[in-house]
Amino acid sequence: MTQTGENAPRRTMLLTGASRGIGHATVKRFSAAGWRVISCSRQAFPENCPWEMGAQDHIQVDLANPQNTFEAIAEIKRRLEDGRLDALVNNAAISPKGEGGSRLGAINTEFDTWSTVFQVNFFAPVMLAQGLIDELKKAKGSIVNVTSIAGSRVHPFAGAAYATSKAALAGLTREMASDYGPLGVRVNSISPGEIDTSILSPGTDKIVAQIPMRRLGTPEEVAKAIYFLCTDQSSYVNGAEIHINGGQHV
Repeated sequence: MTQTGENAPRRTMLLTGASRGIGHATVKRFSAAGWRVISCSRQAFPENCPWEMGAQDHIQVDLANPQNTFEAIAEIKRRLEDGRLDALVNNAAISPKGEGGSRLGAINTEFDTWSTVFQVNFFAPVMLAQGLIDELKKAKGSIVNVTSIAGSRVHPFAGAAYATSKAALAGLTREMASDYGPLGVRVNSISPGEIDTSILSPGTDKIVAQIPMRRLGTPEEVAKAIYFLCTDQSSYVNGAEIHINGGQHV
């Protein structure tokens, strides 16, 4: 459970995939609440990002490379001088496209693509949670895995490798909630639908017309849900998957 009050240590959150969209909004939400944010992404720290200590607390890592991921975990542990990590948000994900931006289905996705997608979207969260378990235990922290509506149905744009990796991440969330819960670490997931980010595909407007709320979600709305799952407001929420899609899943 996260401590509060003047004498409580400053809370720290680690976020993967921080450079744009949901990740960028999440960093701003936590930073505005006074959290220290350690961000990880393939890109170097973008100079226009507004959060405190952003450049100093950014780690450039290729999550598709297991050895590089292990190196990043060691660097993160070094930066956590008090040995505490209050929140781990596994947000980074890739969704490769075919020629002309076409959807890669189960038949035409090369094995190397399957392997890379699962390494980033599924195995990296496993590695980070295992590698930082002591720091999460010490803080009685929270893990949030970012899944997707594509993990529970065939999506017109999301590829087969991406969709199945997100379905696996939802299953992993349940397993982790059971295994990490006795250690005082809660594990939940959020499942975004159509969110207004730079990675939207042409034709999204047709999906929006079928969403009960008749609009896209915003990265800020997703960030608020992630923040909720990392604070005492959700202190008895464990193993949940929160749908953030305007009713698209119903």
